[in-house]
Amino acid sequence: MSATENLQAVLAEIENARLKRTVARDEEITLVAVTKNHGVELMREVIDAGANNIGENRIQEAAEKFQILNRNVTRHLIGHLQSNKVKQAVKLFDLIQSVDSRHLAEALDKAAALVPKIQDILIQVNLARESQKSGVELENLNPLISFVEESKNLRLRGLMMIAPNFTNPEDCRPLFAQMRILFDKLKTSRKDFDFLSMGMTNDYKIAIEEGANVVRLGTAIFGERSLTNGNHR
Repeated sequence: MSATENLQAVLAEIENARLKRTVARDEEITLVAVTKNHGVELMREVIDAGANNIGENRIQEAAEKFQILNRNVTRHLIGHLQSNKVKQAVKLFDLIQSVDSRHLAEALDKAAALVPKIQDILIQVNLARESQKSGVELENLNPLISFVEESKNLRLRGLMMIAPNFTNPEDCRPLFAQMRILFDKLKTSRKDFDFLSMGMTNDYKIAIEEGANVVRLGTAIFGERSLTNGNHR
């Protein structure tokens, strides 16, 4: 199947999962097409087919591709961001999903002030406390939220989580449900707190059923990534 055909199949699966939800069934689900290691022509194909949110992991690759993409699309940074790359990140991305520390938030706030812009961000939560994954742990979440909300050039739009890579995706369900409870609790007093980003190719349907309203899908749309693809044109 082509990427366009895969996209249509994924959109149908997203709708089916939304109808099975236990919370907020009328909530819109945002699909972020993850284009890491995929060339610009393929990006254009899926954008023209209806994917209007694009996710990239690496700053340099994104900069090269966005320069020639020639499409109006919402750009998400979903990969870990090093503080020495924040100046580029705020120029390139509409939403940075992977803010995981006060140090990074402070650097982003300063960089956004220089553009100038209000940078939309999500805070990445390491709910499963996986040592190999980025993200703030629960006990440090509220202080980070407070810092972001006091920053002049950052706007907190919600939360992001990367679930453990369980053999059985059903094992992710309790974590997704816990994240939705946390999201709803935080949202009650925040007008721009709209996005709960969780769910990837292997577990996105379960994530949606448990309350995700943003999913990040690469392989489901594009197939396996080519690690040697250096052709961005």
